Amino acid sequence: MNEVERTPAASTSLACATRFAYLSRLAFRVTAAFMTTVLLLLIGPLAVLAFGGIDLDAHWSTASRASTGLAPSPAAEPAAVVQVYGARTFNWRGAFGLHTWIATKRENAEHYTVHHVLGWNLRRGGSVVSTSRSGPPDFLWFDARPGVLAELRGDGVEELIDRIEAAVASYPYTDRYSAWPGPNSNTFVAWIAREVPQLGLDLPPTAIGKDWLPPGRYLVPTPSGTGWQLSFHGVLGVAVGRSEGIEINLLGLNAGFDLDDFALRLPGLGRVGPGRLALDGT
Repeated sequence: MNEVERTPAASTSLACATRFAYLSRLAFRVTAAFMTTVLLLLIGPLAVLAFGGIDLDAHWSTASRASTGLAPSPAAEPAAVVQVYGARTFNWRGAFGLHTWIATKRENAEHYTVHHVLGWNLRRGGSVVSTSRSGPPDFLWFDARPGVLAELRGDGVEELIDRIEAAVASYPYTDRYSAWPGPNSNTFVAWIAREVPQLGLDLPPTAIGKDWLPPGRYLVPTPSGTGWQLSFHGVLGVAVGRSEGIEINLLGLNAGFDLDDFALRLPGLGRVGPGRLALDGT
């Protein structure tokens, strides 16, 4: 049948078949590109799982929470102190992300106060927010050694502690917890950082949950306060900031380039730059 002999119905059927074939090829290409991207993003976590020293046989009940000596002793440091810590989460989850917390010490205080979110508090019907005024602030997180993500001391820090405590008290997700995509401990610390941008906190790409936003809220400042991020429930988004550089989030796996530190930001690995491979995720 030539073009002249085609009926309108035949032409319509051919057009529909052509359109369907095109859409099928497009869907296949998009799916293939998506799966390839996810597999590439998983290289970092798999490398940490294989070479990062994560103990898959450890039991939480025997894991250490001892001090690491990273925090200045209150007896030796009378000035006010704020520190933000991050350590690999327990067991296989540590290949993907960190648990973060904030420690504060007021001027001439004899102890630190530690603020973080603990999901297991929900089992007791309490708030996920935990505030402790006893014990070391620089503890091992179930055997995982922490890194210091931010530190402030001295003048003006006492006022920042007031603001941090106000932000802790106003955290809106005290009755919710989800390890992925959030809200979780990193969502909490990101909330504090946005409420107190003077912290200048650049959360690493391994702080899964830092990008989680509630339904209806999609555009917010980055935790460092130096840029903006667009995020859809923490599973898809982009952040651009002076401290964060450019970071893409896909399914909670973040990758980008940190112009401030001239380092790659990679899922599982953290910040990787000249002479630096951050298997601790920071």
